[in-house]
Amino acid sequence: MSNHKTKAIVEGAMMLALGIALSLITPFKKLLPFGGSITLVSMLPICLYSIKYGLVRGLCVSFLFSLFQFFQGVTKDGLFGWGLTAGMLTACILLDYIVAYTAVGFAGIFRKKGMGGWIAGTVFALLLRFASHFFSGVYVFASTGKIWEELDFVAENKYIYSAVYNGAYMLPEIILTVIAAVILFSVPAIRNILSPQTAKTEK
Repeated sequence: MSNHKTKAIVEGAMMLALGIALSLITPFKKLLPFGGSITLVSMLPICLYSIKYGLVRGLCVSFLFSLFQFFQGVTKDGLFGWGLTAGMLTACILLDYIVAYTAVGFAGIFRKKGMGGWIAGTVFALLLRFASHFFSGVYVFASTGKIWEELDFVAENKYIYSAVYNGAYMLPEIILTVIAAVILFSVPAIRNILSPQTAKTEK
């Protein structure tokens, strides 16, 4: 195995561990009116890794991140005790965990277009995650009847429900992640480390 591949794997493991650690920090959870949680920019390490090493490696690390989120959903959130049918449970696992968090790996899609591309890729990836949660809200949780107790004022429209519910935590998460990314990318030394060109020259 080349030094470049070894370094990429080590950095991937480090970013994965950092993302997991940050996902356990939810300082604004009690402030959200409908549920969900805003983490301490837990998706940023995955985004940065994808920007540096590209989509393939980024998606591999983000998939591992999604497995951890699924495990946390089972052990901490009691996913299997939500009373979902087999079909809805499968859809929930895919849309709220596997697809949603793996999508974060798409942050590197515009990585060769400089800082603007890095920011655009980060926003794009997190919007993909939001879209996955949104469809889960529409097609899984809207059918359970439980959502109306939380958001009775949008009970007549499952699309508005899902947009409000998921947007309440995803929009702040996106804003915080982008702000953190801009701050990091504004530091020349850090920007050089994260640059795709740096990864290329290390081969």
